[in-house]
Amino acid sequence: MGKGMRMRRFDLKKTLFLLPNMITLSSIFCGFDSIRVSATAQSEDDFYRAAVLIVFAMFFDTLDGRVARMTKTQSAFGLQIDSLADVVSFGVAPSMLVYQWTLHRLGTLGLLVSFVFTACGAIRLARFNVLATGDDGKPSKPSKYIVGLPIPGAAGILVSIVVANHAAAGVIGRAEYAMLILGVTLGLSMLMVSTIRFRSFKDVRLNLRTGLLVAFAVGSSVFISMQMAPAFVLVWLLGMYVTMGICESIWQLPGRIRAASALARDSVPPPAA
Repeated sequence: MGKGMRMRRFDLKKTLFLLPNMITLSSIFCGFDSIRVSATAQSEDDFYRAAVLIVFAMFFDTLDGRVARMTKTQSAFGLQIDSLADVVSFGVAPSMLVYQWTLHRLGTLGLLVSFVFTACGAIRLARFNVLATGDDGKPSKPSKYIVGLPIPGAAGILVSIVVANHAAAGVIGRAEYAMLILGVTLGLSMLMVSTIRFRSFKDVRLNLRTGLLVAFAVGSSVFISMQMAPAFVLVWLLGMYVTMGICESIWQLPGRIRAASALARDSVPPPAA
């Protein structure tokens, strides 16, 4: 064989680098297909299909990060494409879903609130990228707290409501509940761009408090599943996560105010003699 026909050395790391990004692209496809289904939906079953596609997008979104850490292929490129995927799958897709499902009944107001959800999700992701990127441009070590409600969590609440509506034979999607859904959508939008800190569960330790929290979550989920329907369990768990973050921030607020006041006093120069 000639010199031009020499086989190049196989680079395993470059091949592994493609794997998490292909999983991220799968998340984008699920979000894109959910938008397509929502735009042409004719029945509650169609909205349910669109919601399930976003659930699949969440699965791929969780998987790509784990695969990147397992294969040690985390990169600034992966961080950026993951955020772009989140804008499509957890920003645009849930907004289109909730608008086509019920908020279209409210006209321009419903359209604006649907857009606000997407806009706040994009702002939240941009802020996350800034906070999660080190001085060298590479992803920094994740903290145990996340500033603002994560966009997959916000999208998950909207999706879980649509799934619960399907289990309740379309009762939640009636016109009389449109303003309630609008309020939930707007509230989730504000939480995404808020400074409320939500736990990332990166440092979960097995102790008494963790055990009690898990026991409460499991017990309450079983009760809700028996009294209502299993589809309502996801609404409850995600709602409990949001409530826990808000309550924890309120509990820590006095201490943060005292710390900020002490820092301000220390930074004031002494008066000149």
